[in-house]
Amino acid sequence: MHTENFAHKLKHPVFKVVSQIISEKGLEAYVIGGFVRDLLLERPSKDIDIVVVGNGMELAQAAGEKLRVKKVNLFKNFGTAQFNYKDLDVEFVGARRESYQRDSRKPIVEDGTLSDDQKRRDFTINALALDLRDETFGNLIDPFNGLTDLEKGILRTPLDPNTTYSDDPLRMMRAVRFATQLDFQIELASLQAILDNSTRLEIISQERILDELNKIILAKKPSRGFELLNTTKLLHQFFPEMIALHGVETRDGKSHKDNFYHTLEVLDNVALHSDNLWLRWAAILHDIAKPPTKRFDQQVGWTFHGHEELGARMVPKIFARMRLPLDHKMKYVQKLVRLHLRPISLVKSNVTDSAVRRLLFEAGDDIDDLMTLCNADITSKNEFKVKKYKKNFELVVEKLKAVEEKDHVRNFQPPVSGDLIMETFNLKPCGEIGIIKSRIKEAILEGEIPNDFETAKKLMLQIGEELGLKVNIEN
Repeated sequence: MHTENFAHKLKHPVFKVVSQIISEKGLEAYVIGGFVRDLLLERPSKDIDIVVVGNGMELAQAAGEKLRVKKVNLFKNFGTAQFNYKDLDVEFVGARRESYQRDSRKPIVEDGTLSDDQKRRDFTINALALDLRDETFGNLIDPFNGLTDLEKGILRTPLDPNTTYSDDPLRMMRAVRFATQLDFQIELASLQAILDNSTRLEIISQERILDELNKIILAKKPSRGFELLNTTKLLHQFFPEMIALHGVETRDGKSHKDNFYHTLEVLDNVALHSDNLWLRWAAILHDIAKPPTKRFDQQVGWTFHGHEELGARMVPKIFARMRLPLDHKMKYVQKLVRLHLRPISLVKSNVTDSAVRRLLFEAGDDIDDLMTLCNADITSKNEFKVKKYKKNFELVVEKLKAVEEKDHVRNFQPPVSGDLIMETFNLKPCGEIGIIKSRIKEAILEGEIPNDFETAKKLMLQIGEELGLKVNIEN
């Protein structure tokens, strides 16, 4: 057990104030958990957890008063209190013992000692505590050798891993999340225990699973997390569509790539260029419909025709089941999944400007994200193939730029509005308005007329005449 002292790292006024109060009142309090872990790893942390042997709420109020905090939030049911001080979120909780029922991750809680509190922690690296009492200020209390694990980059549970994970199965997701974020190894006994308890995830709410999953997706190298979720069978519990991407089939000497590992490669490629969670979700889902669209053709081998269209239709169902938002974020992911094959099909030299205009029109402001996704989608073991594709991809980028500069069709609204059509021909809302608008839009996208008001208005009058509409003389 380490008896090292880290007083020099506890410079923040919160620690000094708490130390003064507990010394006066003869209490025990410790800073514990994630803050200590990140302090020793020299990672930034905004959340301070202080464990008090005794009443955490009283200590929080006294500390809040001394620090002149505007508001101390008391959660009497949980025996916890919290306040914000400058840019920190400080939480006080009484030391606790916990016991669990089989069908719930909500423990029965009793008052306990610091030792009880450390035993209920998920990992040894999160059970580290620093003493805040005056005479022992900054002493490390480390009953499970968490500091050694921190130095070696190992995730281990303080107690038997089967007990730790069975009690609160969300800890299995947290193990994968920490391993991914910190680039740590999960100890072998722990890995086995996660595999053995993976079906226990069923007692965890989808919202909590998603919260951990999104943190894994936002890590620097998210593939690491997905590989762990896969080998521990956690992914099988909540994301069967992704598991279905796994594997390679060979027929008549023709194989397709393993779409699970291809997806992870695309996800990592996107992660190098963007922290946008939803662009990363688009990477995860871009080929999600390959299993149901897989066919074997004697001439060309394996095909996945229409996987982009079916994939886009699968997005809302997956989002709903996983409790992801069903708003514009879902629509954005759906759009990128639907369009992800389009840019690379523009490589052929005989592609018309009108095809480029249509892509710009459909992608709108998301064209740059779409291009990031498509570029990330170029993966192959064959270096020559990748180089060739990347070169072609550059040509597409040039084409898009040239057409956009010339025609300004990104997000374009046809220059003639429905209101103007109604006024011109003295119409109430009717089908003819839609016909005129869509003919003008098509004419612009096909490059038959430029994207400007006067030309579009002229065409409007011409189409109106063809439809037998009378021009309103007063207009």
